[in-house]
Amino acid sequence: MTFTQRTRSVGLRKLTKVLALALSLALPVVLAAGSAADARVGGGRSSGSRGANTFSAPPSTATAPNAARPMDRTMAQPGSPGMAGPAAAGAAAKGGFFNRPGMGMLGGLAAGFLGAGLLGMLFGGGLFSGLGGFASIIGLLLQIALVVIVVKLAMSWWQRRNATPQTASAYAGPAQSSGPTPDVGAGPQANYRTGSGFGIGANAAPLEIVPADYEAFEKLLGDVQAAWSNEDVEKLHTLATPEMVSYFTGDLKANADKGVVNKVSQVKLLQGDLAEAWREGETDYASVAMRFALVDKTLERASGKLIDGGDTPIEATEVWTFVRRRGSDWELSAIQQA
Repeated sequence: MTFTQRTRSVGLRKLTKVLALALSLALPVVLAAGSAADARVGGGRSSGSRGANTFSAPPSTATAPNAARPMDRTMAQPGSPGMAGPAAAGAAAKGGFFNRPGMGMLGGLAAGFLGAGLLGMLFGGGLFSGLGGFASIIGLLLQIALVVIVVKLAMSWWQRRNATPQTASAYAGPAQSSGPTPDVGAGPQANYRTGSGFGIGANAAPLEIVPADYEAFEKLLGDVQAAWSNEDVEKLHTLATPEMVSYFTGDLKANADKGVVNKVSQVKLLQGDLAEAWREGETDYASVAMRFALVDKTLERASGKLIDGGDTPIEATEVWTFVRRRGSDWELSAIQQA
């Protein structure tokens, strides 16, 4: 028995050493792969705003069949005016009844009664705990009834308070494909599927995305990457929203603090699909899934020594959301990882 236990102990120690060695060898590879994927513009994260649809995922497409990752960085606020549909429902579910802003005294009162009732039940007491077992049961039932009444009153008050009519936000369902459009200059494999989103509410009107828009999206894909690679913040201000530029500026500063610079080149669109397009008042939005190739290198800032990446092109699939006010050009509003 002793021999068996020692043999198992030695075997476990050897297995542990083997696993530790394997992990030590694999970890740098994993970190290198992760850093290569996160070096390009956007940092491999989901950032930005999509208007009323910021907190709802864009519909999947043939280019990006998987759900886009939720926003890691956004200045949009859940529950803000104009937010409706799944986004508002998700924000409400996250907050919970007693976490609603503005509930104040009523929310605290209801929570206090509920807590008192639970404590009374746990410790065998109730509203009339001194009257004995039967009275304790009656007291507990009265407490439950009181909690229900208070909650109903609070909910009724909250609904009346928020009954002020608000403009309904725009919404666009999955884009209806009308077949591939002619190549817009990204090589023989490039392909966009056209579609249109429909706004609902004030100023609602069909929003049609035409070939000229796709050309603008493709150009922005290359121009944003080039401005990022050149660390040209002034140029980025002409291509993206102030929110996105703030993220790019922070990421560029982080690279500078590390003593590295990210160089992106040979950006080529391989395939693209319109996920959805919609209008909110005077503002148009279009979320486009794009699969593109690029050469991604991270260099030591002082010496130019290659730290990560290489000359072999890699592929990435992301959902870019573009925004424009009526009469203006498209700008980058969000990047989501697919």
